Amino acid sequence: MVKPPMVHTAKPARVGGSFRDPSGYVYRQGDRILRTVTNAGKDQFDFVRESGLFELLTRDKRLLPFNLVEGALIPDGVGEAVSYVLEVPKLAFVSFPYEWPFPALKAAALLHLDIQLTALDHTVTLSDASAYNIQFIGPTPVFIDHLSFRRYEQDEVWAGHRQFCEQFLIPLLLRSLFGIPHNAWYRGNLEGISVAEFSQLLTWRHYLKKDLLTHIIFQSWLQRSTESTLRGENLNKAKVQVGGLPVQAYRKLLAGLRNWISRLEPAQTSKSTWQDYANNHSYQADELGKKIAFVRDFAAQHCPQQLWDFGCNAGVFSKAAIDGGAKYVVGFDFDQGALDECYARARESQAPIQSIVMDMANVSPDQGWMGVEREGFGARRSADALVALAVVHHLAISRNIPFGELLDWLIDLAPCGVIEFVPKTDPMVQKLLALRADIFEDYTWEFFTDRIAKKARIDRVLQVGQYGRTLVSYIRHGYEEIHRERPL
Repeated sequence: MVKPPMVHTAKPARVGGSFRDPSGYVYRQGDRILRTVTNAGKDQFDFVRESGLFELLTRDKRLLPFNLVEGALIPDGVGEAVSYVLEVPKLAFVSFPYEWPFPALKAAALLHLDIQLTALDHTVTLSDASAYNIQFIGPTPVFIDHLSFRRYEQDEVWAGHRQFCEQFLIPLLLRSLFGIPHNAWYRGNLEGISVAEFSQLLTWRHYLKKDLLTHIIFQSWLQRSTESTLRGENLNKAKVQVGGLPVQAYRKLLAGLRNWISRLEPAQTSKSTWQDYANNHSYQADELGKKIAFVRDFAAQHCPQQLWDFGCNAGVFSKAAIDGGAKYVVGFDFDQGALDECYARARESQAPIQSIVMDMANVSPDQGWMGVEREGFGARRSADALVALAVVHHLAISRNIPFGELLDWLIDLAPCGVIEFVPKTDPMVQKLLALRADIFEDYTWEFFTDRIAKKARIDRVLQVGQYGRTLVSYIRHGYEEIHRERPL
């Protein structure tokens, strides 16, 4: 479909992570997302579009849909001759593979392989295997890079095999074989976890496993052989000889890899600290019900387009927010087991809840080329409401985050929200203080409410349980007038 010329209300700006592929680039124009197809990428794009693959993958919701746009404004001087401009839907929250819990990364890997297998039916393949070409809509992965598709050449090798291993497979194996989450290692190396480094963790027993031998150990040998050749005297004449791969063998390789990944599960079988949160807390079942109702009523009152749930655990309150009227929830937590459970629940119910691995005392920074290739947490602010239950005492006491700065930061993130105050008399806080001096003089109810009042109006207060846990909903100063005037 071709859309009419756009009304230019803002000048397009190229997305920081869009610079590697000369076939086209991605731009933001206000709330609209544009992708150019340059003359260099036109032939491949036309071939794939005419094959019917785009239509099929879009219909199956495996590929982000697009419309051709006439008269789109592209900045002068970008050095590209544009053949087409595509408009794609704006995603609610952009995330990166180093922020995904294990089951989300697994789902993304399976989607990539499924798309590869489907593409071969249309004589098409993918030019790379970047995990950054996949995003999430709630718990569902979707492929976003229309220019990664190209014509399949007979008997070609899988050019993206090693990249797939380093950005999908090895991060999964790290936790599946050793119980180590991939997130910190991946965040420290944006291109994934290298075959060479991961291979050093393997023992002789791993060499007896066919899948590991095929996809990891062989890749490591090939890499060492290539590096050895390139270090030789005849550098200019060096060429690695790799045989062709008939299409049936290519399919078998992809299908075998998919079957292996589908069986991978985290090595840790015992529940993590917060995975069983719904049954393991310091208040009674009726008190949990009151908290759920409070969050649900808050969401019903404000109907946020996007709510952020800090310390989301297994997603109990994320689901309450959805039930109350929130359109989309992004849940943040650092507990791997809890996020696994949160993701699984959202996937099973298809609730629009996106699970993100993040330590709120060490949020994702701006990274990559010139610090703009992968936007940090602060650059992706998009919430109009937040929930922070059973969070502030951990950050203020366990991590020594200044209490006032923490409250200011939360209120600055979203114009309305729910924050829970857990007093020092609570058993959980007593545990946090058991092995350290109580240096937290400002950690009081009076300081909590006074600090919130500097930036927001306290709307509702609910005390839950015998120890004085209290939920407070706030509305930032000035937001009520803006919210009242905003068209529905």
